[in-house]
Amino acid sequence: MPLDVQEGSVEAGLDALDTPVNTTEGSRVRRIAARVLPPIGAIVVLVAIWQALWAAAFWPEFKLPSPAAVWSQIWQLISSGDIAELFWVSVHRAVIGFAISLVIAVPLGLAIANITVVRRGIGPLVSGLQSLPSVAWVPAAILWFGLNDRAIYWVVLLGAVPSIANGLVSGLDQVPPILPRVGKALGAGRFGGIRYILLPAALPGFLGGLKQGWAFSWRSLMAAELIATSPELGEGLGQYLHNGMSLSDISMVFAGIVLIFVVGVGIELLVFRPLENTVLRARGLTTSAR
Repeated sequence: MPLDVQEGSVEAGLDALDTPVNTTEGSRVRRIAARVLPPIGAIVVLVAIWQALWAAAFWPEFKLPSPAAVWSQIWQLISSGDIAELFWVSVHRAVIGFAISLVIAVPLGLAIANITVVRRGIGPLVSGLQSLPSVAWVPAAILWFGLNDRAIYWVVLLGAVPSIANGLVSGLDQVPPILPRVGKALGAGRFGGIRYILLPAALPGFLGGLKQGWAFSWRSLMAAELIATSPELGEGLGQYLHNGMSLSDISMVFAGIVLIFVVGVGIELLVFRPLENTVLRARGLTTSAR
């Protein structure tokens, strides 16, 4: 084979490697359907199993309500407009508590990851706090602060801060040591190296810590609202769940559980999954994006 033909074949092969692979073949409708239909199908299957168990009457009505009864409770909240207040009271508390936790956890995680004395002294305490159920702090928070928002935010902070800090530490520990050295050689100072090298390199692991921190803050908030009930606190989803328990209304209890679940899934799909996909695409991991 002539040399110029061989060179042309090599160049064509290299161009093929550089050409991005179209992993989103098909129409836009098909792509949307591929994402939407599986979770909808899973929900339909779960509701069908639920309906079958209710129809079989394995448990009495006051223990297992029908899906129609639960939907009736949810629709009543929608039609009356009360669902907006429930979501607002709980979600805005969760967002504020998570934001405060982020401000506290990032410096704490950086200190644990970069200062040996702090890691040895405070690191085990932070890990211990992460394993401690946040609901254990609710009685103490009520005694310290009373039945007000400060008690609820305290419980949320203790639930979210350890998870976010440990996620950042885990991400920083996975950064190759050569990267900070290169940054230092190029003239990056201590804070410049943290801002432009360590934090971007640790972002995938840190994002996992953020997701876990949000999950812990949401669970902590629900536990606090479920126990710390007062007219001054307003009615959030946890308070609604508590009211259903007080009234022995199992359909109301299930409706509260469904709404809490919907918020958790909604935050994951609308906030963290797009953010995760953006980070993965920025690193060339397009096949991992969901």
